[in-house]
Amino acid sequence: MPALCRDCLTTFDHAPARCPVCRRARILSHPELFDLSIAHIDCDSFYASVEKRDDPSLSSKPVIVGGGTRGVVTTCCYIARISGVRSAMPMFQARKLCPDAVIIKPRMDHYAAVSREIRARMEVLTPQIEPLSLDEAFLDLTGTAKLHGAPPALLMARLARAIETEIGVTASVGLAHNKFLAKIASDLDKPRGFSVIGRGDTEEFLRDKPVGILWGVGAATRAGLGRAGIRTLADIRRAGEERMVARFGATGLRLSELARGHDLRQVNPRMEAKSITNETTFPTDITERAELLARLWHLSEKVSARMKAKGVAGRTVTLKLKRGDFSSITRQTRLEEPSQLADTLYRAGEALFDKLPAGIAYRLIGIGFSDLGPADGRDPVGDLLDPKAGKRAGAERAADAIRARFGPEAIRIGRGLTKLD
Repeated sequence: MPALCRDCLTTFDHAPARCPVCRRARILSHPELFDLSIAHIDCDSFYASVEKRDDPSLSSKPVIVGGGTRGVVTTCCYIARISGVRSAMPMFQARKLCPDAVIIKPRMDHYAAVSREIRARMEVLTPQIEPLSLDEAFLDLTGTAKLHGAPPALLMARLARAIETEIGVTASVGLAHNKFLAKIASDLDKPRGFSVIGRGDTEEFLRDKPVGILWGVGAATRAGLGRAGIRTLADIRRAGEERMVARFGATGLRLSELARGHDLRQVNPRMEAKSITNETTFPTDITERAELLARLWHLSEKVSARMKAKGVAGRTVTLKLKRGDFSSITRQTRLEEPSQLADTLYRAGEALFDKLPAGIAYRLIGIGFSDLGPADGRDPVGDLLDPKAGKRAGAERAADAIRARFGPEAIRIGRGLTKLD
């Protein structure tokens, strides 16, 4: 059975219990190991791992990356997970479960920079990369064995080792014959895992897995399937494609295909984000318009910076608010022309906000662009309704140039001078 040592990267025709070269036991073996070419790589607790890398004193401590007492857990290290802490958990609950945890505010720009280092190493292997987030991506390594003189499994093992030794964070790899199974495989043996699901063991692997393992099956879909008596992938297969389509439409067809391990989607390097947004939860509810709009401006700057970095512009602006009772409000407006400017985003959000009843206490505010497309470099020139739009756009671009040269804190303009908690 083909095998490789994940530590020294020696390959074997037959799997030894321990590597005869480095004497370690991290041996990966599978009958199809050197034949599969669709990979999913996922960094382990990425944000928390970066924080521990940057501050070695945190290495043995539980670390939670998140915001405030009323925010949510962005991610946490595996030590914190032992106490029951999970991503998206309310921070107050995480603090109760793990009172000794070190709480760190997210540093998204820093994580993005580390992500670019990882992405650069992926691009050496193949141009067929489909990022899903800062810390995970699909890679299609079909046809790369001749170029690199090594099968995809060995290339991915090299990549995982390089990320760990050169960048300082760990990653887990899944290797399979399609995206659906590769993504499942990468989660089977975290952290520092490498799992394989081949064509020959797909049916057996999926046999009695719960429906929640399927892509896109959240609580609502799971409940709907449960009402139909469908709780496992075996139930979906027994129901048959015709019944699934009759009951659940296009979703039923997709679930029926995935339950049999079929996934024809290609790794798409041109897959772009559908929206770019940012939001913040306040330490205490805020009612005052001026304070809420100050928060809105800072969020608009963050969204705009990401839009400019990606070279995209958005046509739709979405404002999100959450009241003190946790009920949400979402409002949208469509722009006359696509934009990536913080000024345009903020003013559209302000107009949406001012249409809402005054005096309401909010615990969260968010803003973002959607309907994204390539930016064409055109900014507002001003018109009778807004004659100063061109000057504001010019000032924003000039400030961007100064920040690019001297750092993000080199200049603040207008509303950006307001200090937030």
